[in-house]
Order: sequence, then structure tokens, then C-alpha cells
Amino acid sequence: MMRRRNFVWLWAASQPVLALVGVILFVSVSSYGCKDKNRHTSDFRLHKIDEMLNVELPPGTPRARVEYFLNSQGYRIDGSPDKNAVIAVVRHVDTETLQPATARATFRFDSNDKLISYELQSAPDAPLRP
Repeated sequence: MMRRRNFVWLWAASQPVLALVGVILFVSVSSYGCKDKNRHTSDFRLHKIDEMLNVELPPGTPRARVEYFLNSQGYRIDGSPDKNAVIAVVRHVDTETLQPATARATFRFDSNDKLISYELQSAPDAPLRP
């Protein structure tokens, strides 16, 4: 009979711990979902490019700064039929896996030439040039 009482007491004492574990699990899953809101592609190979562009070119960046950044990094800027867009080919080599990734990035600007957002699409990997 004593063992049954100890089990009930142990179960009652573990309830706050289980609640805490549930809260931690909920917060970690919720924060993981927030990270995806900043992603501009679902292609996992382009995530490093997306992370770099998120840091270097946040929304509101002037168009001149975007073009300067692209030119200074050696990324090719292609012509765009839309006057409020800049299209560039962005190439990145992941330093952890040494795998190259190439994306066609379309940067969209508002009427004041401020960056609204950008989109990434996979592009063929061309050989690196010296």
C-alpha cells in the first residue's frame, strides 16, 4: 500500500516539470517557424545565399547600395524589363561543405528606390573563373 502512495506523490510532483517541458517544446517549435518567414526560397542549397542577402541587404536598402553591393562582390547584373527591379546572378560557395550554389536574385524596389524584397531561384552552376 505504501508503494501506491509513493507513485501518486511522484506523479503529482512531476506535473510542473512536464508542464515546463511542454512550454519549452512549444517555444522552440514556434521560434523555428519564425525563421522561415525571412526565407526567400524553399531550395535548401540557396539558404546560405539567402542568409547573406538578409544581413547585407535588409528591406529599405537604397537601390544604389544594392547595386554597389552586387558589383563589389562580382555578381553579374542582368537587364530587367521592370524598372523597379534588379536581377543578378549570385554565386556562393558554402565554406562548410565546399559546395557551390548559384541563384538568380530578383530585387524589387518601391517608388522611392528602396528595397521591398527579393526572390531567389536556382540557376545553373557555371565554372568558377579566375
